[in-house]
Amino acid sequence: MATGTEPPATEPLPQRGGVRTRTRAAISAPHLRTDRWWLAPAATAAGLLAFIVYSTWRAFADEHYYAAPYVSPFYSPCLAERCEPMRGGPNWEIFGGWWGISPAIIILIFPLGFRLTCYYYRKAYYRGFWASPPACAVAEPHQKYSGETRFPLILQNLHRYFFYAALLVAGILTYDTVLAFRDENYEWGHMGLGTLVFLVNIVLIWAYTLSCHSCRHIVGGKLKHFSRHPVRYRMWQWVGKLNARHMQLAWASLVSVALADFYVYLVASGAFDDPRLF
Repeated sequence: MATGTEPPATEPLPQRGGVRTRTRAAISAPHLRTDRWWLAPAATAAGLLAFIVYSTWRAFADEHYYAAPYVSPFYSPCLAERCEPMRGGPNWEIFGGWWGISPAIIILIFPLGFRLTCYYYRKAYYRGFWASPPACAVAEPHQKYSGETRFPLILQNLHRYFFYAALLVAGILTYDTVLAFRDENYEWGHMGLGTLVFLVNIVLIWAYTLSCHSCRHIVGGKLKHFSRHPVRYRMWQWVGKLNARHMQLAWASLVSVALADFYVYLVASGAFDDPRLF
């Protein structure tokens, strides 16, 4: 039975590839959107690319990452023997003198792995970089879609394991924030502008980490009767409220961790003196 969507015999069939197949409506245009649909994926790609460039530069710089009492979140914990000595700081010389490149390379794989496999970031870079699809109601240019069943996208299934690593990293960054209440002579009871920067960053880091879909599943998943688990139910509700802001928290924490690193860089390089509040 004709549905009215079949192309006339004299009209060429829609281009094959992506969603432009014989089973789709016979629309010759790639899409019918007239708004600036490309603006959102372009902005997303630009923002993520800017962070990639900055974090890569800072990770391989191997300098200006510690200015007492502040340590860059990109270099914490510092696991190589060649790390700058940090009194009371996260100096764990697990990797001996054989490690010759920047110590940031050791630790950054865990928070970056958590973000790369994050459910929100998947949407962000699927659209911004891979155009799969570039926007709602806009056909993707790929001829076929295999989902997350092949390399490298199959690695997205490791998200739940990176979540546990992200919890550990967030705990260490919390420790670094506590140490930020010292002065340059390691005396307690002091607070500088950098302390505020670290406080804002750690709050956003925890909010983003706990708003993760894996965290929500761990807290309330597989429960058949919430009434029998009132504590987990309340935690599930709280995490659910954070989860509703997962996108905003993802971007806010991404910016805050870069700003915290840049602040330490400015202080450590001597370009800026950390103002003391008390």
